[in-house]
Amino acid sequence: MQKEGGPLQVNQVRLGAVLSYVSMGLSTLISLIYTPIMLGRLGETEYGVYGAVGPIISYLLLLSMGLGSAYIRYYSQAKVAKDRREMAKLNGMFLVTLSLLGLVLLALGFFLAAHPQMVFGTKWAPEELALGAKLLRMCIVMATMSAPFVGAYAWIMLLGRNGVITNFLSGLSMTLIPYAVTGVLCVVVSLCGGAFDVKGLAVTVLAVLGESFFYFSSATFVAFITGNAFTMPPLYALLHFLAVLLDWLISSFAQGFIFGFSTYYTGVVEWLSPTVYLVNNVRCARQYVEVQQTFPDGTPYTSRLLTSADLESFWLIGVYALVGLALAALALILYRRRRSETAGDVVAVGWLRPVFRYGVAGLCALLGGQFLYSLFWYGFQQGEYYDTLPMVVCLLAAGAIGYYGASMLLAKAFKVFRGSWKGLGIVLAGCALVCCVLHFDLLGVADRVPEASQIQTLEIRIADNTYTLTPEKDADLLEQVRALHQTVVADESYVREMEARRSSTWSEDETPNTAYTGLNLTYTLKSGTRIDRWYSLLITRDRLAQPETYDYLLDQFVNSDTVKARRLHLDDDFWTVSGGSLYIDTRGEGYELGSREGDAILKAVGRDLTAGNWGDYDWFSGDSGSSYAMDLGLDFESADKERYDWISVHVTPAMTETVDCLERLGLVTRADLVTYRQLYPEDYGADGSSIWQEVPHTGENAVVYTEDTTSAMVSPA
Repeated sequence: MQKEGGPLQVNQVRLGAVLSYVSMGLSTLISLIYTPIMLGRLGETEYGVYGAVGPIISYLLLLSMGLGSAYIRYYSQAKVAKDRREMAKLNGMFLVTLSLLGLVLLALGFFLAAHPQMVFGTKWAPEELALGAKLLRMCIVMATMSAPFVGAYAWIMLLGRNGVITNFLSGLSMTLIPYAVTGVLCVVVSLCGGAFDVKGLAVTVLAVLGESFFYFSSATFVAFITGNAFTMPPLYALLHFLAVLLDWLISSFAQGFIFGFSTYYTGVVEWLSPTVYLVNNVRCARQYVEVQQTFPDGTPYTSRLLTSADLESFWLIGVYALVGLALAALALILYRRRRSETAGDVVAVGWLRPVFRYGVAGLCALLGGQFLYSLFWYGFQQGEYYDTLPMVVCLLAAGAIGYYGASMLLAKAFKVFRGSWKGLGIVLAGCALVCCVLHFDLLGVADRVPEASQIQTLEIRIADNTYTLTPEKDADLLEQVRALHQTVVADESYVREMEARRSSTWSEDETPNTAYTGLNLTYTLKSGTRIDRWYSLLITRDRLAQPETYDYLLDQFVNSDTVKARRLHLDDDFWTVSGGSLYIDTRGEGYELGSREGDAILKAVGRDLTAGNWGDYDWFSGDSGSSYAMDLGLDFESADKERYDWISVHVTPAMTETVDCLERLGLVTRADLVTYRQLYPEDYGADGSSIWQEVPHTGENAVVYTEDTTSAMVSPA
């Protein structure tokens, strides 16, 4: 029998302390990342309700009274003493106690949810109380289905060598049985009270069981490929996030070589990062109904009530559960072939040691190489793209550090340099090969322009505007953009030369006959693939008159009547004017516009467009202050009421229809109709350009079109 305070107990205490600190750090990091995301997705009111529910759940969980910690302590003692009868007794008692505790928590939580005034007070609005009650019911179900102390038991099971199958099954049962028992209790409660959809709840329970099995099996696999407890957490993280990390690293690295390439993340191998893939593809589909209700004072209002919820792509959890089964079987095979002397090694499986060594070298090369390049060479770079030879040197330096660092971890010694030149040569060859493939674009990425038959949507951002095109509705415009893209690709050497010249002069190098503009293209193909391209293009007045240049094609697209109409969402049933705003500089006053006022103004701008009074986008004009001193914005709402857009209209004296409309609505007077240059003459030079403007903004009517769920920010024209 192991003496109390012996090596095993000491190691367990150390491991527990380390895992506790790791858990605390991860919890803090997740909270910092998760909070702004939740606030942005939910809104202030909904997030406030969510924040109020959290402490209530925490207080209810105090009913556990340290059950998990007590169980781990006594089970560890019984395991050291090899007292199987005591271990079985503890397991049975733990399951019964946890089940009863879950039932008590459910009953108490549902009671509080039925009387939300007792919890949240009487100052909340009715819809907030209803939302709080729903969140409380959902959170109490999830809380009773979570048993965080079970994970510690599973780790203890996996650290031993004896009875591996028994330990695996024991740990798995201790992980899944509480979820299963609690799930059954939830189904019973839902049947009795009718609080939840039984089908939806059953799907949720199965999803929790499937995910728990996969994560437990993957953790077991990691535990068996390493003999070091401290290596388990980083290897487990790599198993779930390595594919996404490599995708991001390689994509960002390729941007420095491939012309126009602007993809930061492709998602091609996202399925190899299970956590990310499940989060992005398994979503909760909710359905609501609008209900007319009244406040206590009799004021009517409309609220949305949740009627049903279902998991989309639920089958993916089943797929990963099968993957978990395969990982568990592979872990058993590796365990039986693992030699005892590898205990304590970072990598305990022989054939995985070279994979670990060169994998670490590759990651260090990609991460550290770009860092070293930015530190020592970026200032000497000509243009937007990397210089190949200096980058190879930086990659090799960072890769060598990673290679020898991994070798030291594997050998558990510092003397690993003798006879290692072959491995270092492989690292050098790999770095050089990657850089050559990207530099010469051997995969043909820069030249790729998708065929129209392959395109589902094409989003083009140019001249302070964004347009989304589809083959069904915008076949002609789509072909225009494809021709423009092909022309830019054919002019790669010219574009690179102009970028390098612009970078080397440390100035924008713009004259009345030249201007720079950014062109962003995003293709979404029918296959699901996304292609992003971005170009910094020099526009010259001479090339603007030459039909074979991209300058000419850009101008033809931006200043076509069809695209002008798209700026205003004219003849577009998808968007309707929901209101707007008007700020008049002469009076320092602002107005909120209603939907009727906004619609009238939009139609007036449309008439100015038809009459040719809403001018073309001028690539070379500066901010001459020729617009009236007012800020006019119009808000749009999509037909499904899920998307919103905002445009800014710069009103000029030539826009007579718009000015007359503003006067008829009583929004402006003749005294307000002065230009910015007239109102602020001190801000403009003799040539009419703004003295505050380093890079001239172009156009008289720049607006932004977007189909995003958030409003677009608009640069002044």
